[in-house]
Amino acid sequence: MKKSSAWCMLVPGLVILFLFLMIPLLRVLVPSVFTGDYPFSAYVDFFKDEYYRKIFLRTVKIAVITTFVCMVGGIPTAYFISRCDKKWRGLLLSASIFPMMTNSVIRSFAWINILGSNGIINKAMIAMGLIEKPMKLLYTDFSIIIGSVYLFLPLMIVTVAGVMENIDDDMMEAAQSLGASRTEAFMKVIFPMSLPGIIVGGILVFTGTLTAYTTPQLLGGNSNMVMATLIYQRAMSVSDWTGASVIALIMIVVTLVVIKGFNALAARLDRRGEDYA
Repeated sequence: MKKSSAWCMLVPGLVILFLFLMIPLLRVLVPSVFTGDYPFSAYVDFFKDEYYRKIFLRTVKIAVITTFVCMVGGIPTAYFISRCDKKWRGLLLSASIFPMMTNSVIRSFAWINILGSNGIINKAMIAMGLIEKPMKLLYTDFSIIIGSVYLFLPLMIVTVAGVMENIDDDMMEAAQSLGASRTEAFMKVIFPMSLPGIIVGGILVFTGTLTAYTTPQLLGGNSNMVMATLIYQRAMSVSDWTGASVIALIMIVVTLVVIKGFNALAARLDRRGEDYA
């Protein structure tokens, strides 16, 4: 196929993206840049405000912790699934994906029943005599993290497992035959070769957690607001679309910085230094 023909095939998609994504996005974001006494003054005011700064830091903290937990739990699980027989591999992947087939609202309500004052955990701990009165598990950062991990862990498992399936078992055997333990062989052979899946999975989990609305709203409540719920409040409750645009652009910039950060980390861990996202 000629290069000119390839570009012609891209034109319809680029026109649609420009008309229905870029133009509306610019119409919303550009006024937020030039509002106030000087350019970007709205963004300066945002970070000067202690209330908004606290919400921003809480959102980033929850996203980072969720991504870390999903990596710690997802990478070993993905490796185990990738080394199973094909008949079991499909069954285990289906079991991993199954929670994603349920609406996020239903899943969040399920966690409310588990973490609430009269929930399963508190009732069980009181029955065992471990506590005298219910602990506050719901409407905390902890409950948002738990719900987010449950929501996005399947993404990490499926993404990493897809990469690990293509790594030959002979690589581990070769490393062990040279004197490496199984853990050393995994960290020095399998882990670097799985970096494309890990990076993509980490980006999906981080950005998904950063922009999630339903889970933080239901499990965190108004007392533990995050950036997504703050956007909804500014736009729908207060009708401050400029303020909502400021928050949206900040989240876009954070997402781009995180993608670059993941690629920089991958370049340090993998001498090939490829871009994975």
